[in-house]
Amino acid sequence: MHGDEGSLARSPESFRDSRLIPDSSYSLTNRLDLEKIFGRRAPLHVDLGCGDGSFLCALAQRLPDKNFLGIERLSARIRSSARKAASLGNVRLLQMESSYAVRYLLPAESVETFYLLFPDPWPKRRHHRRRIVTPDFLTSVHVALEQNGITYIATDHLDYFRKIKEIAESIPGFAIEDRDVDLPRSRFRLIFEQRSAQIYWLALRKVSPVR
Repeated sequence: MHGDEGSLARSPESFRDSRLIPDSSYSLTNRLDLEKIFGRRAPLHVDLGCGDGSFLCALAQRLPDKNFLGIERLSARIRSSARKAASLGNVRLLQMESSYAVRYLLPAESVETFYLLFPDPWPKRRHHRRRIVTPDFLTSVHVALEQNGITYIATDHLDYFRKIKEIAESIPGFAIEDRDVDLPRSRFRLIFEQRSAQIYWLALRKVSPVR
């Protein structure tokens, strides 16, 4: 679940005062104690695959009354996120596979908003099984969301967008909403916009429990 370079939580010099949640603060089989981790109670926003942290930190600065958790598997990206988040008291980082963290570590009904921005589309058919968005994944997202919570998903890949929408429509606890999305631009979003690529957005609102 940690990146190939190992857990940065065990790098005491460069990460002693970082926003990275250390391994000792959680168990792989127990839910996160969010109030303890953040030192306060506040609505939680979760950036799944937070990359270099540019989007996460820009949004955390915009919304200081919210708690922000960035989840990222790759060590180099976590390192970049930790540098950007060093001065932000409402940001924490977790080096972990996003799908595992959503399913096993986030408490039920603990998340106000999820962001899944430009997940790897794995365009070749034989690689589709590696895509993060599956019925099981969206069901786990639904469980972690509070009632009326929102999940924003963005992709530049039309086939993946259609598949994500198809999966979302198969889960009766989500309502798909059309809405203008006023969010900071992530690194990938800037790249795609510079290429004049079409960006497809989904906003999924939790409207009822999954039975």
